[in-house]
Amino acid sequence: MKKPAFVLSLLVALLPLLVLAQIPNPVLPAELTTKPWPAQWIAVAGEPAKAYGVYHFRKSIDLPAKPASFLVHVSGDNRYKLFVNGQQVCFGPARSDVFHWNFETVDLGPFLKQGNNTLAAVVWNYGEAMPVAQMSYRTGFILQGNGAAERIADTNSSWKGMRSKAYTPIHTNLHTYFVVGPGENIDAADYPWGWEAEGFDDSQWTAASTISPGLVGGLFEPWYEGWHLQARTIPAMELSPERLASVRKATGVSVPKSFPQKAAAFTIPAHTKATLILDQGVETTAFPVLSTSGGQGASISLRYAESLFNDEGKSLGETKQKGDRNEVAGKVFIGYEDKFILEGGEARTFEPLWWRTYRYLQVTVETKDQPLTINDLYGLYTGYPFKMQARFEAGRPELQKILEVGWRTARLCAHETYMDCPYYEQLQYVGDTRIQALVSLFNSGDDRLVRNAINQVRQSHGLSGITQSRYPSHNPQYIPPFSLWWIGMVNDYWKYRGDEAFIQEQLPVTRAVISFFESKQQENSAMGMVPYWNFTDWAEAPGWKAGMAPKAEDGTSAALDLQLLLAYKEAMPLEQVVGLPAFAQHYEQKIAALKQTIRELYWDEGKGLFADTPNKNSFSQHINTFAVLGGVVEGEEARHVMEKVLRDTSLTQGSIYFKYYLHQAVAKAGLGDQYLQLLDEWHTQLAKGLTTWAEQPEPTRSDCHAWGASPNIELYRIVLGIDSNAPGFSKVRIAPNLGNLKEASGSIPHPQGQIKVKYSLNRNNRLKAEISLPDRVTGTLVWKGKEVVLTGGEKNSVVL
Repeated sequence: MKKPAFVLSLLVALLPLLVLAQIPNPVLPAELTTKPWPAQWIAVAGEPAKAYGVYHFRKSIDLPAKPASFLVHVSGDNRYKLFVNGQQVCFGPARSDVFHWNFETVDLGPFLKQGNNTLAAVVWNYGEAMPVAQMSYRTGFILQGNGAAERIADTNSSWKGMRSKAYTPIHTNLHTYFVVGPGENIDAADYPWGWEAEGFDDSQWTAASTISPGLVGGLFEPWYEGWHLQARTIPAMELSPERLASVRKATGVSVPKSFPQKAAAFTIPAHTKATLILDQGVETTAFPVLSTSGGQGASISLRYAESLFNDEGKSLGETKQKGDRNEVAGKVFIGYEDKFILEGGEARTFEPLWWRTYRYLQVTVETKDQPLTINDLYGLYTGYPFKMQARFEAGRPELQKILEVGWRTARLCAHETYMDCPYYEQLQYVGDTRIQALVSLFNSGDDRLVRNAINQVRQSHGLSGITQSRYPSHNPQYIPPFSLWWIGMVNDYWKYRGDEAFIQEQLPVTRAVISFFESKQQENSAMGMVPYWNFTDWAEAPGWKAGMAPKAEDGTSAALDLQLLLAYKEAMPLEQVVGLPAFAQHYEQKIAALKQTIRELYWDEGKGLFADTPNKNSFSQHINTFAVLGGVVEGEEARHVMEKVLRDTSLTQGSIYFKYYLHQAVAKAGLGDQYLQLLDEWHTQLAKGLTTWAEQPEPTRSDCHAWGASPNIELYRIVLGIDSNAPGFSKVRIAPNLGNLKEASGSIPHPQGQIKVKYSLNRNNRLKAEISLPDRVTGTLVWKGKEVVLTGGEKNSVVL
């Protein structure tokens, strides 16, 4: 039986149902939370538990009537897609670890009908090629009916399964750190077309083998090994069709002018090699969907790239420069791929199991004895379903462009977890995630992925004494300063969302992290040797190695001392308000001692700056930025330090990542009006045709790194001046820094509604401000030393 082709009109109709089918934070019946589930984890009998493999499962159920609702709880390892009567209804599970293994709750009611219905799932295990972000116990699938009526669907030996021979992994060597999993080679002759639909002949499939019952985390069963289940707390990922923008290069084939912006079939003759380079116009994360007819024995390769590379006469592994991202001519295409071998069927649809990252898509076709028709090729965009709820207007198109690119970058780096980059790693690094979380709060107001990230980093805490630098991850990695930045993330959440119970959950680990660092302190409170990778920034300067700031022979390092100081300052108010006062008092004493030590060890009176190490032979933006943020210098002294930091180009310069902290220090030192003059890096990237922010200056590996999206915070927080002034954003401080702007307006989401501001300056530089706060939220407007009290629930009009 042929697999029905996915057409765009069907997708448009179906996608809202895909979003609505999943129910986050479900309330489970007591019997599913107090004892093992009736449903069993299942696998295909006789197949290896941990090796690479793609598996199909089916079960038919008969219903006396179409149900209004039909709730099931479903999960898989490594991953699964669930279908009802041929329609995909969800995919998952949301990434996590084995002790916090997510299940999705899905209402199958809209997809079911009276009579016979087919439930089907594809489950796959990446085996040794598993993405580093993917954790696993073994291959398995489970579906549990919520109540008595739904138990007919439970997974057990009544389900049938088979291993697909169509799939083999494609291992890509990009000569760099690339850990997102393999490409897929799919042989259509071995694919069980129509397996997910009604009427498919599964008589040759075998009864599923059972592994163990489902078990909700926290329950104890003697000798139980396996997944500890928890309900998914984040919504379903967005799925929306998107068309490619243009054909940039075509050889060996004539393509209709309307393709790829519209579906338009074209044919590649027999015994022909044809190549297309298609341009999405902007970078995206999407499931490419390819529809073909005919072409028995033909092969189609889809290769993905963020940008083409300059042909520098080097091997592909040595080619680094990308130049103008809009240019194709004279460049080489380097990227990972999927490959499809056709069996000649009509209206065949190919789609990889996992989404791909690309701006450019190279299609290479080699036909055999039959011509091949490509019916269509487009993408299904996917990502966390953030909605933009902020607004900024200043009559400056370049600032709007920066916000547009920043928001796209943030969205492409947010899926079931935040991730540093969607192309190369897809790992939730703490340093990146702190910035991404604030972008989410200032732009969308949706804090669910933020909470998920904070919890997952806490769950990574283990025998090392600190949290892992990135999590989930099956390959542990430790960046001690990132554990300190995680404490900053907890403080950020407390500041903008409150939720004392949530903060209290984190405090045992914030204390453990600080205790780890205290165990490394010398008698004078300065850090000694700290193990692992002490990354601070991708700075390029003598003494910096692999992103680690300079240190003395005994390990003494201003970077570590100051980052610990900042963590103390961020942990102390948490303990004062929702924790244990004794910890707050202890941190207060440590802050005073560490400030004194930092001043004694690193301050250079002649330069009026802090040095990287006690020998004072190198200086950086980083150390002085931290000193200002940590309150080691304040007032006019802090202002003078930051003026030198901005002016003195001999200092080791911060990268686009570190500029988040640099700009915060600029504002804290009273220099916020200079912020709009400090965006050269973002303007440079725009001039190079980037549609998302790159990881670092050229030559850069990743073209999409959300740690560069800090203007999507600071145009609101520094320029418009909107910030929290009490836990949970219960009070607001508005202190605009308009720079050379004569007018600006905007709004950001707030837990109680929206904060709206509108500013204009007259000829005498007097500020006219119109400010609206949500009901029961108070605030203060600060402008050139003057303060005005603001009330909630009405427009505040002020002239200063």
